[in-house]
Amino acid sequence: MAVLDNLRPQRVFYYFEKLSSIHRGSGDMDAVSQYCIDFAKEHNLRFHTDEMKNVVIFKDGSKGYENSAPVILQGHLDIVCQKTADCNIDFEKDGLEIYIDGDYITANGTTLGADNGIAVAMILSILESDSIAHPPIEAVFTTDEETGMYGAKALDMSVLSGKRMINLDSEEENVITVSCAGGSDLCAKHKTDNNEKSSDIIRITLKGLQGGHSGIEINSGKLNANKLMGRTLAAISEVVDFEIISINGGDKPNAITNLCVAEISVESYDDFKDNAQSLIDEIKSETAEIEKDVDFEIEVSKDAVCKTIGKKLTDKVVSILNTAPNGVICMSENIENLVETSLNLGILKSDNNEIMIHFSLRSNKVSSLEQLEKEMIDFFKKYDFETEAFGHYPPWEYREKSELRDMYSELFEEIFDKKPKIEAIHAGLECGVFASGIKEFDCIAIGPDIFDVHTVNEKLSIKSTESVYNAVIKLLSKMQ
Repeated sequence: MAVLDNLRPQRVFYYFEKLSSIHRGSGDMDAVSQYCIDFAKEHNLRFHTDEMKNVVIFKDGSKGYENSAPVILQGHLDIVCQKTADCNIDFEKDGLEIYIDGDYITANGTTLGADNGIAVAMILSILESDSIAHPPIEAVFTTDEETGMYGAKALDMSVLSGKRMINLDSEEENVITVSCAGGSDLCAKHKTDNNEKSSDIIRITLKGLQGGHSGIEINSGKLNANKLMGRTLAAISEVVDFEIISINGGDKPNAITNLCVAEISVESYDDFKDNAQSLIDEIKSETAEIEKDVDFEIEVSKDAVCKTIGKKLTDKVVSILNTAPNGVICMSENIENLVETSLNLGILKSDNNEIMIHFSLRSNKVSSLEQLEKEMIDFFKKYDFETEAFGHYPPWEYREKSELRDMYSELFEEIFDKKPKIEAIHAGLECGVFASGIKEFDCIAIGPDIFDVHTVNEKLSIKSTESVYNAVIKLLSKMQ
């Protein structure tokens, strides 16, 4: 007997367990894409696929709904593959070992893949059914969402006629998501001078910061290690002459950096100790009110030979790190407590040839994102840094009038006897890609309660899954 056989809705959990047996980490889409194609063939449903292994399955409207406007049901096929150190599962060939723990489904030593497997399972169950009332359905299963929404970006939107979409990639039952951020990466680079000299070397390691997600947590008050190092070096430059040997912090542009290491060349460590150490202690004391575990570790190498980036470039880098905008740029005027535009100095790297500064930019408005990008390019031009903007993905802008949002809000109150939370997120969703390719697009993002996604502690609420699935079915019946 299958693990989830006794759960309801039975066919939803049947398909979820089937999907859990298929290896489907981002970039490994062949098997799960073929599973969806085989499903369409088995049920005599028309389908479309492409080079990115996206699959779109079409189903006519049920009796009485044949001429209704179509609805898009959407979820993504890939999962984030994380496992514990002692887990023997090979994500390239093995399925997941799922089990029931009270109201939750979880996995043994790995991520569960409910993000977004439960969406795919719900949609397959609806497509299979002959008893659910619904308008024509365009079921869109995208690939490689977790690594950059590459499937959605490559999808030929002309194969879709629907303008209403229910995205099932949300993780809170009580929330209707109605907007998400778009974004881009901005990378600035400058060649280094490689000045060889003999001096005392000070290695400053700034550590102990919390770090976090640069979208969802950008207004949390968490400090960015790269920016704090910039402030520290600027303070030191007021009392001690130095040149940067190397400076490195962060490895992901969309993460609030929690560690930064700078090596600087000074004439005398004694001069540094007498004049700069107190400034570092002062900064540490002040920031400890925000970051309780913040620490500056100082290591010294006397009379050492080193290569610096040069005094002129050192001054530029210190000024950039100290003065570049970072964090929240503005809040939304339409949605309470929503960060509308922000940026994050996620990566700072230097080697023998160049220094690189990498920002992640986000905004829930296209115009604001474009303006921020222009401002940052102009900012770096003043320091003679070369810039490149790339990795653009569109926002899903808030829609003042949304028939779908109003319909589901009313239905939610009827089912759950409470009002739903209408929220926007300052992070990317595939809804933004669809919104940029479909005119007059009306969309909501909903889903059951999923906890600790992208971690080995991920778990899916059984009760919430049933509630949301039944709500989706009722919503479809109202879309005549």
